[in-house]
Amino acid sequence: MTPSPLSPTGPRGLPLLGVIRDVRRDSLGFLRRASREYGPVSTYRLGPRRSYLVAHPDGVKHVLQDNVRNYTKDHVSYSLMRRVVGDGLLTSQGDTWLKQRRLAQPAFHRARIAAMATQMVRATQELSEQWSESQRSGEPRRASRDMLELTLRIVGEALLGTDVRAQTDAVSASFNVLSEQIVGRFRTLRLIPPILPTAYDRAFREANRSLRQVVSTLVTERRRNLEDHGDLLSMFMLAQDEETGARMDDAHVQDEVLTMLLAGHETTATALTWTWALLEQNPEAERTLHAELDRVLAGRPPTVEDVPRLEYTRRVLDEAMRLYPPIYILSRSIVEDDVICGYRVRGGTMLDLSPYATHRLPEFWPEPERFDPDRFTPERVAARPRYAYFPFIGGPRQCIGNNFALMEGVLILATLAQRHRPRMVVGYTLRAEPLITLRPSEELPVHISAR
Repeated sequence: MTPSPLSPTGPRGLPLLGVIRDVRRDSLGFLRRASREYGPVSTYRLGPRRSYLVAHPDGVKHVLQDNVRNYTKDHVSYSLMRRVVGDGLLTSQGDTWLKQRRLAQPAFHRARIAAMATQMVRATQELSEQWSESQRSGEPRRASRDMLELTLRIVGEALLGTDVRAQTDAVSASFNVLSEQIVGRFRTLRLIPPILPTAYDRAFREANRSLRQVVSTLVTERRRNLEDHGDLLSMFMLAQDEETGARMDDAHVQDEVLTMLLAGHETTATALTWTWALLEQNPEAERTLHAELDRVLAGRPPTVEDVPRLEYTRRVLDEAMRLYPPIYILSRSIVEDDVICGYRVRGGTMLDLSPYATHRLPEFWPEPERFDPDRFTPERVAARPRYAYFPFIGGPRQCIGNNFALMEGVLILATLAQRHRPRMVVGYTLRAEPLITLRPSEELPVHISAR
């Protein structure tokens, strides 16, 4: 006889507000406590809406893979994101998403990604020269800003066939405003469109307009010379509907380009920035990384053929994303009642998954706060449930660019760590800032030291 489903428990919060105050005060601490104190599925109210946190890997698998159709992106967080990226691959659903995914998939074929390695290394070597100059002058750098500019350049060149360096400042400044506001609007339940004549709403509109202008110019220029360049932008612009022969209009192309620009550079840059901070805090891991780079590369630039041999380099990146996953929380709406890990969840409510919380469950990650790249040896990976670690989400909606991002991360880390050791400036306090992505505070100010 099957036992009756249990009712989840969780933090009660305040009347009307629920746990909004706790989330605003310390969202990461809230996620850790809820996942550890209330079991595999906990529940709480975010304002008037009931929500669940599913922390156990089996429950994550159920939501992202086994019963994925019951958990949709008809969620307020995605409504806020659609105000920025429209109906691109990140936010679309159903047949629209499937068509877009199939259209974009060839751009991320392993052979095509491998061909981009030379571009990645060349761009990174230019940053390495800038770091060498800063090392000689003693001027500090902002590691987060450097990683964002580098990965934005790589996404522009490799996926969109465009040099976006002249637009880097505009893209970064606009995205910072929008990231802070999207999170702030959700946490304060300020869900009406940003149409008021206030400074706050005006900042949102201006940042959004600036981003759209960058992308509109890019698409317009490519439209004047519409031929197949073999990149993702060409695929979107030349794609035709199988039945009508119609091509994607410019507004839709812009949604896709904006999605790829933002999602394709922000997450990798954030992971790399955390990696530099964690290596400084863990000198033994840094020494092991340097030893591998010396052994495999012997002072030469890395190539795509080196990526599988840079095993410890990849484990360093994996462990950084375990502790500080760039996408630290994702949300869904529940269509119908369901049972997850023996607990009843109700249709018409909301559900959260948090890589940040799941990646710290002690039953799967002993001493979870300790930085240990050897957690990711093949043997230890095989011994854990698949969804104990999901920085790239998983299931049918797994990040389409995961292989691109991992190769890019390994090549950038290998190129820079051969020559440089970023060191946090004296007096700086490292903190996590949970916005759309989980960034280090103050852009991680560092001095550049030589190996």
